[in-house]
Amino acid sequence: MPRYRPDYDAYDEEYEDSYFEGPVSSKPKPKKRVEESMPGVVVRSLGHHYEVETDDGIRLCRVRGRLLQERSRDETLVAVGDRVEIVPEGKKKGQIDSVGERDTVLSRQRPGASRAAEDVILANPDQVLIVFAAAEPEPHTRMLDRFLIVAESNELPAIICVNKIDLTGLEGAKTIFGVYEELGYPLLYASVAEGTGLDELHTLLENRLTVVTGPSGVGKSALINSLHPGLNLRVGELRGFEGKGQHTTRGAHLIHLPFGKETYIADTPGIRELGLYEIDPGSLAFYFVEMKPYIHDCHFPNCTHTHEPSCAVRAAVERGDIHSERYESYLRVLDGEDLQLDEW
Repeated sequence: MPRYRPDYDAYDEEYEDSYFEGPVSSKPKPKKRVEESMPGVVVRSLGHHYEVETDDGIRLCRVRGRLLQERSRDETLVAVGDRVEIVPEGKKKGQIDSVGERDTVLSRQRPGASRAAEDVILANPDQVLIVFAAAEPEPHTRMLDRFLIVAESNELPAIICVNKIDLTGLEGAKTIFGVYEELGYPLLYASVAEGTGLDELHTLLENRLTVVTGPSGVGKSALINSLHPGLNLRVGELRGFEGKGQHTTRGAHLIHLPFGKETYIADTPGIRELGLYEIDPGSLAFYFVEMKPYIHDCHFPNCTHTHEPSCAVRAAVERGDIHSERYESYLRVLDGEDLQLDEW
């Protein structure tokens, strides 16, 4: 019959086993080792491994099997920018033990998926810094509009930085980009050659994860180098969204700037990988901020704002409440004309 130890009120299974197998050993059972974890940020994806920046440097980490088993098939388990907890292995490696909740994402629809599935390219970005040059190369505002569509569709605040204003003067730059200031976008006018706007740029980037993007040749790397020359980014290292030639990789990469513990800039994939093709034409007008107040005043709920009668958006264009250049840009994106970058 079951036995009870006199000094325990509860039934002791270990004691019952000892009744048949011999006396209870006085030697205590070895305790399971508690694994100590440390926080980190995923800065690069390398196939099935990830580079994670921790307080003691970069560690090459794999994902713990338990997390892989719990993953949903349509889920991006780990993305660049994720805040993670890792269990160290030696001095340079580790296992990703948990992934923190994402505040924001830069994502696209997963290619080839039979049903809608989000492919997270960058986790937890705080903002997008879109860099254009006032001259050399000549600015094309329709390209800027497309960058803004990507930011708006991912619900990310956008800052426009106009570089090389020493080539045109401040007023000359404002004649090209002033319309975006009227729309409410923060504009920063800068010149690496003259040192203009660099303090303000430093403040905008500090303790934020910023996607830095823009066409080739506008001086993105030069701007960042001017904030911290020791970083020594190569020209063209910040690829941005444009995706021309060798810039079509979809892997993101975080670069930690040495001011503010949480200050990162993101080297990001080409815009083709981000999927402007996947934007629903019926939603496109919502990504033009000046059109939003008028969309619900159109007579037809599915108005394309191109030809329908009683269209509030076209009426606003005719009154001058919406700039005709921006409306023309909307029409070109709607027709797919602005998806070809080779003309620039």
